[in-house]
Amino acid sequence: MGRSRTIRMKIIGLLLVPLASMVVLWGVITAVTASESLELRQYKTVWTNLRLPAYKLISEIQRERLVSARLLRHTADKSAVSAQRTRTDVVRDAFKQLSSNSKDRSEEIRTQVDAVYTQLDRLDSVRGEIDAGLSDRLHTVEAYSSIIDTLFGLHRRVALIDDIPIYEQSRVTIDMSYAKELLTREQAIGLGRVDAAERRLFTQLVGNRRFLVDQAVVELDTVLRDPQVTLLTSPAYQRMRMMEDQIIAGGTPSGWLGTTEELAKSFQAAQMRASEILNERADPVADQVLSRAFLLTGTALALVIVSIAFSLRMGDRLSKELAALRLTALEVAQERLPQVVAKLRKGETVEVPELSVTSTTAEIDDVGQAFSTVQQTAVEAAVGQAQLSEGVGHVFRNLARRSQTLLHRQRIQLADMQHRATDPDHLEDLFKLDHLTTRMRRHAEGLIILSGATPGRGWSKPVPLHDVARGAAAEVEDYQRVVVEPMTGQRLAGAVVGDVIHLIAELIENATVYSPAHTPVIVRGEEAARGFAFEVEDRGLGMEPEELADYNERLASPPEFDLADSDRLGLFVVSRLAARHDIRVTLRGSPYGGTTAIVLIPEEHVAEPEAPAAVQEPARPMRVVRSE
Repeated sequence: MGRSRTIRMKIIGLLLVPLASMVVLWGVITAVTASESLELRQYKTVWTNLRLPAYKLISEIQRERLVSARLLRHTADKSAVSAQRTRTDVVRDAFKQLSSNSKDRSEEIRTQVDAVYTQLDRLDSVRGEIDAGLSDRLHTVEAYSSIIDTLFGLHRRVALIDDIPIYEQSRVTIDMSYAKELLTREQAIGLGRVDAAERRLFTQLVGNRRFLVDQAVVELDTVLRDPQVTLLTSPAYQRMRMMEDQIIAGGTPSGWLGTTEELAKSFQAAQMRASEILNERADPVADQVLSRAFLLTGTALALVIVSIAFSLRMGDRLSKELAALRLTALEVAQERLPQVVAKLRKGETVEVPELSVTSTTAEIDDVGQAFSTVQQTAVEAAVGQAQLSEGVGHVFRNLARRSQTLLHRQRIQLADMQHRATDPDHLEDLFKLDHLTTRMRRHAEGLIILSGATPGRGWSKPVPLHDVARGAAAEVEDYQRVVVEPMTGQRLAGAVVGDVIHLIAELIENATVYSPAHTPVIVRGEEAARGFAFEVEDRGLGMEPEELADYNERLASPPEFDLADSDRLGLFVVSRLAARHDIRVTLRGSPYGGTTAIVLIPEEHVAEPEAPAAVQEPARPMRVVRSE
């Protein structure tokens, strides 16, 4: 075998840092160039689904605004208005349908499209005000104009594109379209006689439109500028400018509607053609970006492939060695040690073979040896723990058995003394001693249960469940506080009576300890669909939800007994007894603020009453006054 090499030397040989850098660089180049190309190609989709439908909708709303203004001037009839509204509604529905396909392209576009939807929903209310005679011409023009302004806001939002020349020309084209919008507003206001307020707005619109046109035309390139210049230098446009000046001066020029209508159509055709030209320019630019992306990413990919091939050749053996070590470690953690622990708990003898890890790398070989040492140490610790647990269990059982013997003799002597006693005071003291002996016997049985053995107490015949509850209450210190309510006549199988009495007694004692001394502890029981349920309810301070969940988890899955956790002996005993007989114990909050323990005894342990109960007056809750 050759000289082992260190992991550091092999990692340096693999050149992981340069390789990772190249992969990241290749990914960045691919992502950036591909995203640019896709962005440019999506420009056409946005034009089809958003901008073109928006332009059509703007045109129809402009026509509806004009015909509505004419209606208010009594120069148009309602049939013309109704026909135009129908055309507007058709285009509006088409816009909503198409825009829904591209509105989720970005958060900004979605917000702007939703704003357009909100304004379009106002269209019916604007029409209603016109029909009801509640809106004058100025208010009507402004209402329609606010809707159109939102659509132009959408144009400006979706015209963003990474290609600067296309973006600049698109922005200027939108400005020219907005200049046409201002012209149509002038057209609606300049009909007939114009009052002072309308003249002020008309003057503002004229100034804004002329300024916007003068600024935008200069920024257009030659192909897009020539049609605009031809239109702006036409006799019709010059005649329209003179009419604007006449209206501003207070006059009412003739032929205003016809002149502006022809110019509006010419402007609309010019702007649509300019937008289509820009849309066609995006595809060649996208192809160029995509070609550049293929070239860059292809070169980077070739370099990455060469580097990976070289690295794989050096790292193949190291990867196999690490994989073998990993499988061995997983086998130890998931199979060997759990099997060893399980066998030790059963008292079986275990033999653990040493780990065998063959490697030409010094560090991997050392790690394999370390795993073998850890395995042996863990097994030794588990053996010691098992021996300790077994020893503790023997100690518990021996002490408990001896205590049981002494307590049994003590109970016999107390019973004899009770029969011979005649003084009531002496008899009461003997009853107290008898009750104390009963409690000591329960604690001795608790030690036997913790040791894993079974207490010797048992019954040969079924016992009424009411008597089981009363017997459990008699085994606690504050039995005077315990109220055992009347129960049905079901009986408990004799084989489990002792354990159930012990279980319920632990819960009752816990309830008396953690509740005020002046409050009662209620024990009730009733038949359930799957057996019989006892409830032990106290009126203490209760528990936090986290603590309650922790206790319920421990009761459902009995944990290993921990000598350091002696404060929870009752919990261990209850969980062990419940698991032994498939009894389910659950803690929950009480309506009085305390805690209620619910003990569900399976139906296989519950027997029917001996005979139907005779009809008698309802029994009253009783208090346990002495041990049974």
